[in-house]
Amino acid sequence: MSVEYRDFTVTNRLDRLTLTIPDGERIAYLGRSGAGKTTALKAINGLVRATSGDLLVDGTSIASHDLVQLRRRIGYVMQQPALFPHRTVYENIATVPRLLQWPEDRTRAEVKALLQKLELPDFENRYPRVLSGGEQQRVAIARALIASPRLLLCDEPFSALDPIIRMELQTLLVETASDTTLVFVTHDFREALRIAGRIVFFDAGRVIADAATAAINVQQHPLVRRFREAAS
Repeated sequence: MSVEYRDFTVTNRLDRLTLTIPDGERIAYLGRSGAGKTTALKAINGLVRATSGDLLVDGTSIASHDLVQLRRRIGYVMQQPALFPHRTVYENIATVPRLLQWPEDRTRAEVKALLQKLELPDFENRYPRVLSGGEQQRVAIARALIASPRLLLCDEPFSALDPIIRMELQTLLVETASDTTLVFVTHDFREALRIAGRIVFFDAGRVIADAATAAINVQQHPLVRRFREAAS
C-alpha cells in the first residue's frame, strides 16, 4: 500500500509536507518531540485532517476513502498496547477478523500461528493483566498484523520497554511484517536504523532530511548530526 503527501498542511503542526512512500517500503519518521512525526502518521488513517493539501493512500485521496473500511486494512501499534482488559489474548487479537466476519476456525488457526511466530505459545486464554509489558506489546503487534494489512503504522511502540525486550521486538516486527509497508515513528536513531530502509527527519513540521539508512551518515543537517552523535 503506497502513501503520498501532497503539500499536506496541518496548522501549527505540519507545513506543506510532500513525501511519497512506495508500496512495501519500511520508513522511519525521526525527530524531537513536537516535530510533526505522529501528526504525519495519524493523517494516514484519517485521525488527523489537513488544513490544506492532500494525502493519497493507494492512489486515492484520504477524503474519498471510507475511513472505517480503510482502518480495517491498516495495522496500528501505539506506544501503549491498549489491549481490552476484559478480553483474553485470543479475543483481543480476533477483534479485526470478527469485524471482517472470518469463519471462527480460520480466526483461531491464524491467531495460533501468529502467537507461535511472536513467541507467545499457549497464551490464547490469558488476560492482559497477567502479561508483562513486552508480552502485551507482542499481543498488540499480533492484533495489528492478524488480517495481513498491507500497511502498518507504529507510533513509538517500544519506547516504554527495556533495551533487551526492545531489540527483540524490533527484530520480530521486521520479520513478521516483512511484506508490509511500514511507517515507524521514533525518537531513537539506532532504532530507526534497525527498523527502516529509509529515514525521514522532521523538525518544526517540516522534513529536513530524507535518505536511505545506508546514506544517512553523510547527511550534514545540524539536527541529524546531533542525533548521530547522541547515538554513538
